[in-house]
Amino acid sequence: MSNLEVEVVVVGAGQAGVAMSEHLGNLGVPHLVLERDRVAERWRTARWDSLVANGPAWHDRFPGLEFFDLDPDGFAGKDEVADYFVAYAEKISAPIRTGVEVTSVRRHDGRPGFRVETSDGTVDTRFVVAATGPFQRPVIPPIVPANAGPVQLHSNAYRNPGELPAGAVLVVGAGSSGVQIADELRRSGRQVYLSVGPHDRPPRSYRGRDFCWWLGVLGLWDLETPPAGAEHVTIAVSGANGGHTVDFRALAASGIQLAGMTASYDNGVLRFANDLGENIARGDANYLALLDQADAYVERNGLDLPEEPAARALGPDPESVTDPLLELDLGGISCILWATGYATDYTWLQVDAFDESGRPRQRRGVSTEPGVYFVGLPWLSRRGSSFIWGVWHDAKYIADHIATQRNYLTYKTRWNS
Repeated sequence: MSNLEVEVVVVGAGQAGVAMSEHLGNLGVPHLVLERDRVAERWRTARWDSLVANGPAWHDRFPGLEFFDLDPDGFAGKDEVADYFVAYAEKISAPIRTGVEVTSVRRHDGRPGFRVETSDGTVDTRFVVAATGPFQRPVIPPIVPANAGPVQLHSNAYRNPGELPAGAVLVVGAGSSGVQIADELRRSGRQVYLSVGPHDRPPRSYRGRDFCWWLGVLGLWDLETPPAGAEHVTIAVSGANGGHTVDFRALAASGIQLAGMTASYDNGVLRFANDLGENIARGDANYLALLDQADAYVERNGLDLPEEPAARALGPDPESVTDPLLELDLGGISCILWATGYATDYTWLQVDAFDESGRPRQRRGVSTEPGVYFVGLPWLSRRGSSFIWGVWHDAKYIADHIATQRNYLTYKTRWNS
């Protein structure tokens, strides 16, 4: 690649980078997408083997292309999603350079734009879009020492039950990843413990419509900020095995031992907070509130959607709630699997665009640092920002902003023309 000049550099060729390329291309903005691996690489190699998308194929896609040979109500597997983005990039002729890692971005001194240093030369550019997404650095809370005994893995390193050491497994985290992995391990014959924290628990479907549809018609995808106190609450919903509502009572009945949040470790013993009942109750309240809103919407609009009274039958609390597990001797655990999320990593972006905690200072992806943009982050503009279709709409807004700035920068008067 050597030394290049291009108007916009997009860093990352996952769903965010491909979406940015489409919108920049439609506006005639010269740009280059740099990807250190392959297109949509994290879908292929940083996910477990059986992962499927959490939204149905009719919903979790870009407007310009449907999934190949997949029922619109089905859930695409991880490789199908990766193949989809490869096909989409080819469809729009995205100018992507793979195998090129961006090592630093610095603002030029005394002139506009940035110098982008890569593993294959340099690029001078006027605008930089960070499209690397939120899943950059796996987060494992510093609770259990590495030498405590059990093998410890983050969910990004998990592939299938056969790759784990024999014995019982503790899964920490009850969002979509933790729940699906715990259930898969239980189905493989493992003894499984699942540490459950605060979560939202939407129905997979209700009255014949997927929860993605309900969030759309109820306007909930368009929320601009998370509800107070729910900034770090995970969503427990599953597209696995054809899609189903996550039910912690059913998981307990299947043999999974539930516990509250993982709190502390001392001398071979892991301690859990006594909050399992509270966490499940709050998830139930979230679930029932969505059913209430859906019923009101049906009534208000006179829709002919079948009633589903059984959806409100929650059943009794499992023994793990009435007699909670507060301590676990790790001598009987072969592996701890941390489904505890990720942090961003912008060490390569060496500009004044971050707050004291390292979070991007931005509004709808437009950074406080002129010429720098972010796309692909949760709640970037609204609740739907971290979903495939939401990324596409966020990227359009950012591309439009870049096009407007280009017009300002190229403006000439009769005195300087």
